[in-house]
Amino acid sequence: MISTKRITGEENAVLVGLIQKPQDERQVNEYLDELSFLALTAGAKTKKRFVQKLPHPDSKTFIGKGKLEEIKSYIQGKDINIIIFDDELSGSQINNIEKILEIKTIDRSDLILDIFASRAKTAQAKLQVELAQYQYILPRLRGMWKHLERLGGGIGTRGPGETEIETDRRIVNDKITLLRKRLKEIDKQAFTQRKDRGEFIRVALVGYTNVGKSTLMTLLSKNEMFAENKLFATLDTTTRKVVFETTPFLLSDTVGFIRKLPHHLVESFKSTLDEVRESDILLHVVDISHPQYEEQIGVVNTTLQELKAFDKPILTIFNKMDEYEKNTFDPWLDENVKREILAELKEKWEHETNNNCVFVSATEKRNIDELREIILNNVKEMYRQRYPYRTEHFLS
Repeated sequence: MISTKRITGEENAVLVGLIQKPQDERQVNEYLDELSFLALTAGAKTKKRFVQKLPHPDSKTFIGKGKLEEIKSYIQGKDINIIIFDDELSGSQINNIEKILEIKTIDRSDLILDIFASRAKTAQAKLQVELAQYQYILPRLRGMWKHLERLGGGIGTRGPGETEIETDRRIVNDKITLLRKRLKEIDKQAFTQRKDRGEFIRVALVGYTNVGKSTLMTLLSKNEMFAENKLFATLDTTTRKVVFETTPFLLSDTVGFIRKLPHHLVESFKSTLDEVRESDILLHVVDISHPQYEEQIGVVNTTLQELKAFDKPILTIFNKMDEYEKNTFDPWLDENVKREILAELKEKWEHETNNNCVFVSATEKRNIDELREIILNNVKEMYRQRYPYRTEHFLS
C-alpha cells in the first residue's frame, strides 16, 4: 500500500550535482534548478547546493569522500533534514553516504517517485507508482537494508519501504509480478473503455511537466481542470468530449514528461501513456518562457519516440507568450524591434515544425481562437482521411 502520510513542508534540503563529460557547470546548475523545483513540489526547501566535478562517479560515494566531508561540515548544527542527489545512486552508495553524513539521502528518481506517490489518486495510478517503487528498490536491495531502516517519514519514505524492511529479493519479485497482473486487468478494462468511445478522432495534450497543459485543457474543453504551479500536477489521463462548431472529438490531458525520468516509472505508466500512443493527433505544449524550453522539446520528442508515437501528426503549441515577452523585452525597447524579434521567433519555429505551430497565452487567452481553428481543421482532415465516405456524419 502507498502511505497516505503527507509532507509537512518543514524539511530543508541540500542538493548535490555531478559535472561529468559531456556536461558543463551551466547545464548541471540548470538540472539543479529543476531538482530544487521538484523538492519544493514534494515539500522541501533548498538551503544549499553542492557541485562536484569528476571524470566519472565515485563507485562508493558518487562524489568522493572529500566533497562529502565538505557537505558534512556545512550541515553540522543546521536544520537540514535531507540530501538529494540529481543522479541515480546505488543502494550501497546511499548506505555509504548516510554513514558519513548521518542524514537521510535520496536521489532524483526517489524524489520523483515520492511526488508521484503523493499525487496518485486512482487505483491504477497508485498501483503504477507502487510497481515503480518496487522496481526502484529491487536492484538496490543488497545495499539498502540500512537505507530502508532509516525511514521515519518525509520525502523519499512514502510507499513500500517501511513495511517491507524484512523483504528479500524473492518476495519483492513476487510483489512486482502481482502488481503487474493487477495492472494488466485494469489495462484490459481501460482498453475496453477506449474502444467504447466509438469512432471519434482522439487528440492528446503532451508536453514537459508544468507547461500549462491542464490550463489549455480547461480552455478547449470548457471543463474546469486541476492546475497549479507544481510539477506533475496531474498523473491520471483525463478525457473529455469536445465539439468545435459541429465537429466532435475526444481531448485528453496526459502526465507531463521530465528529463532523467526514471525508466521504471515510464514502464509502470505505459498503460496511462497508451492514451498518447492511441491518439490520432498530438498537441505538444511548450512553455516558451522557460530558459531551457528547447531542451524540454527534445526531452518530449525523445519520450514520444520511445512510446512509438513520434510519427503522428503533431501541432506544437508555444504557450506562455506573455511570460516570454516579459522576460525578453525591456520596457524601453522599441515596438518595431519587438515585432521583429517575435517575427524571427515565429519564422524559426514555423520552419522547424513545417508550419505546424501556434503561439498562445493560455492565462491571457491570447490566440486561443486561432488555436481552436487549427485544431478543428486538423480534426476535420483526420475524419476525411479515416472516413472518406462518411464525412457528413462528423463534419455536418
